[in-house]
Amino acid sequence: MPKLQFYYAPGACSILPHILLHETGLEFEAIEVTRFDRHSEWLGGYKRINPKMQVPALAIDDEIVTENIAVCTAISNLVPEKHLMGKTPMEIARVYEWLSWLAINLHSGGFAHIFRPYRWSDDEAAHESVKHSALKRIEGIFEAVEERLVGVHAVGGSFTAVEPYLFVFYRWGMEVKFDMEAKFPKYTALVENLVQREAAKAVIRAEGIDGSW
Repeated sequence: MPKLQFYYAPGACSILPHILLHETGLEFEAIEVTRFDRHSEWLGGYKRINPKMQVPALAIDDEIVTENIAVCTAISNLVPEKHLMGKTPMEIARVYEWLSWLAINLHSGGFAHIFRPYRWSDDEAAHESVKHSALKRIEGIFEAVEERLVGVHAVGGSFTAVEPYLFVFYRWGMEVKFDMEAKFPKYTALVENLVQREAAKAVIRAEGIDGSW
């Protein structure tokens, strides 16, 4: 098997591929990007690995893969028998449908506006308005997630990459004070099921994530 080095930041969207890597059962080195000093090793070290200066990044021998969905695909291809991206052609399509929708609407179109409002306005006085609009969009997407879910798995009847990605946004929803358990019971059930998996437990320990959600 190839040598695997995984670059992540605790609590970031890299939780998704981090869980998938543990699901594979393969050996890999997990490297916390935040340990780099932004003014020294971070710029000179991680920038050579990922010039976009984002997580996750996955080194597979001499190849570097970046961007969450691409990293997940690369991980899944290492262990095709695990069906991490779905079993049937239609399930695979549905997994990519979910991942793309969540990435565009909840990550880039939602939480990024809350965590980094300066990207959308140079006027500090406008930042609260940017955040307020994002919260309304996020709530609408959470409602759509709740409506789509029919069980503890988003696609088919078994684990796929969608569940860890939904876990990321569930945690962030809690962070910005949504009452996730009360408002989104089906979403909550999916997350509660996910965190019982050994791979999820391993990542929660490794990243020091608060277990209260």
